[in-house]
Amino acid sequence: MRMNLTVNGERHMLEEVRESESLLFVLRERVGLPGTKNACEQGRCGSCSVLLDGMLCCSCLVPAVQARECSVTTVEGLAGQGGPGEEDGPDSVQRAFLDAGAVQCGFCTPGMLLAAHNLLRHTPDPQEAEVRQALAGNICRCTGYQHIVDAVLLAAEYRRAERGALVQPDGAP
Repeated sequence: MRMNLTVNGERHMLEEVRESESLLFVLRERVGLPGTKNACEQGRCGSCSVLLDGMLCCSCLVPAVQARECSVTTVEGLAGQGGPGEEDGPDSVQRAFLDAGAVQCGFCTPGMLLAAHNLLRHTPDPQEAEVRQALAGNICRCTGYQHIVDAVLLAAEYRRAERGALVQPDGAP
């Protein structure tokens, strides 16, 4: 089957997509974006999380043909989406994960980043319990989660500061 798919703002025409192929497979093998990780292939670990038409989902569970004509955001597409002035670099969530030491082996990181990004789009000032709930579908075997939760809360602070900087007259603090 032939299908169109927009990934990180770039349109892709894919040829001979089989009905058995998952969106995860298509992203990694056909589009060439290895950031979305393949771990459990059962939708239980969150490492393959992407935004499909703005909705967080496990790409291992989505048949690729169901995603035709959809827009997908992968971890590679996060840069520049966190706020003003981030067009050329990592978004606020990515920066916060680095600053808070929330990245260990990196296998869960793409899914955690997408889940955190999704949370902050809908809840710009989350409480710790909301962060933990939003990350509940993602398994990390390295960090014990506290650094990840701290990173999401730090990203929310970064975004608040960026919004505040935009409304200040003449760059005043």
